[in-house]
Amino acid sequence: MTPKKIALILSGSGVFDGAEIHESVLTLLSIDRAGAQYQCFAPDIEQHHVINHVTGEAMNERRNVLVESARIARGDIKALAALNVSDYDALIIPGGFGAAKNLSDFAFTGSGAQVQSDVLAAVQGFATANKPVGLICIAPAITGRAFAPGTRCTIGNDKDTAKAIEATGAVHVNCPVDDIVVDESRKLITTPAYMLAQSIGEAATGIDKLVQKVIALA
Repeated sequence: MTPKKIALILSGSGVFDGAEIHESVLTLLSIDRAGAQYQCFAPDIEQHHVINHVTGEAMNERRNVLVESARIARGDIKALAALNVSDYDALIIPGGFGAAKNLSDFAFTGSGAQVQSDVLAAVQGFATANKPVGLICIAPAITGRAFAPGTRCTIGNDKDTAKAIEATGAVHVNCPVDDIVVDESRKLITTPAYMLAQSIGEAATGIDKLVQKVIALA
């Protein structure tokens, strides 16, 4: 049986300005342990800003999302513009503030959020091809912009974030950290991860369920 091939979109390196590293690595590990294959992608754009992860303060420097994401991918990464949906069976996007700052502007505009063009094209490409998409942590904030109105998703149980997501046209479903929400008709799978997780183990449980469901639907 041919292994399923999963495309992963990263948003930088580091929870406060890029991809959440624990979530990203847990996703890669889960894919590998399930016997599937993965390829990392990232948009070749400048990230919104750079955060000192010790102090939490913005730094006066610039970084590129693709270059920073390559740290997590151990250099094996491609520009998102080169992603061909027909080459892959499914798509997964880990969270981290980069998903809401670099892949979209949800962190700044909330219900008025727009999705970065390469990211939007990729997600809509998989959706149109009826291929599963997994969104982790805050990444489901793009649901209302990338999927048909009424698509079900979760970021956990934060009322304000859920309200902003529903204002974009999605339907938010409260969900515990160790579970997933599945919109079967749209093949969208979401899990809260570090929106709720108090430990890496808690995040891992939901992420593993998400990966297993993505592969099952692929």
